[in-house]
Amino acid sequence: MRTVEIDGLPVGDGHPTRVMSVLNMSSNSGYKPSVYLDPAEAAEAIEENLVPAGADIIDVGLQSANPKYESKPVEMEKDRLEEVGPLVDELDADVPLSLETRYAEVAEEAIGYGFDLINDVCGFADPDMKGVVEDHDMPVVKMASPPDLASPGALKTIDDIFEALQRDGFTDRTIIDPAFGGWYDGKEFEDNWEMFRRLREFRAFDRPMLTATNREDFLGDLADQPETENQLAVSLAAATMEVERGAHIIRTHDTRETHDVVKVADALGDERTTRPETDSGPTVAELTDVTLREVARHQALGETVAGGTDDGATLTFLLGGVTDDARASLRTVAEVTDVVMVEKDGGSLYVGGSGAALKVVTDSLAEDGHRELAGELRASLSRRV
Repeated sequence: MRTVEIDGLPVGDGHPTRVMSVLNMSSNSGYKPSVYLDPAEAAEAIEENLVPAGADIIDVGLQSANPKYESKPVEMEKDRLEEVGPLVDELDADVPLSLETRYAEVAEEAIGYGFDLINDVCGFADPDMKGVVEDHDMPVVKMASPPDLASPGALKTIDDIFEALQRDGFTDRTIIDPAFGGWYDGKEFEDNWEMFRRLREFRAFDRPMLTATNREDFLGDLADQPETENQLAVSLAAATMEVERGAHIIRTHDTRETHDVVKVADALGDERTTRPETDSGPTVAELTDVTLREVARHQALGETVAGGTDDGATLTFLLGGVTDDARASLRTVAEVTDVVMVEKDGGSLYVGGSGAALKVVTDSLAEDGHRELAGELRASLSRRV
């Protein structure tokens, strides 16, 4: 798993789940309590309300990405940013600021003002966006979208979403967003429910994940709560499951409540990592409740060097910081123990197999002198075997 730092705030496996608070500076917003049209009032809300309530990141929107509103041109966003930009210098609160946009020109100007994260709701549909964030070494959220600046998130199936995220690749500091919600008429509640159930499959990208389901109608429908103002409870229930299924950032209109939910989910959920990736040395992060479809996703996004999908994944882990010698030893024993081993593009190793087979792997690593990695893997196995 790649850890992405946002102004020094690490995001990824082994770190607390982060709460991203929504601050819309456009009158076109589906949830009015998150709207602040005056920059001074917005700054006050951040310092007196959002940060004390537990916000780790503030996501500033210049226009609504909701499809019921007409998409505004780049000139409008640039004009609005000129009004909003000074907000960065006015803040006393030490909190990263994200700017939601779809335009590379706006992103570059936002970086100049001092924003810490670009939230690209069109997933690099602007052909210059990837280059801009790379040139400035800026972290970026890539939301799954078609290559159309006027149609953010307009994708139906989980396969469509995987293809969209893969299109044009990633930067080293990319966070993925699978684009929950009703982005266009063709996407139905059932499509969102299916994607939610299969959220763990997005772990195959080996990158931090942001989810944005707060006060979405596809959740309200499950509890017969069609009105946005009545969808807090369903949103918090979903947030708990999102953390458990691999989300690293929860985007929300309800900061204090989501902060509390995330704290409980982090504290009482599965202990999946032995230590953060930012620490030196090898790391192990267990992937819980893996399906054969998720195994296939990992294989599609990497090179399978041992085993196969049908070998299953009774227990599965992502290994990071593995030396070349340890990698070679692991590959040798994996080939004779029916353990699945996939080398990921980012350097991580996906390893899966039965508990008995993985114990053999652990013992073999220790015998070959890779005791630190063997110890980390043994610590994870002890919680499951």
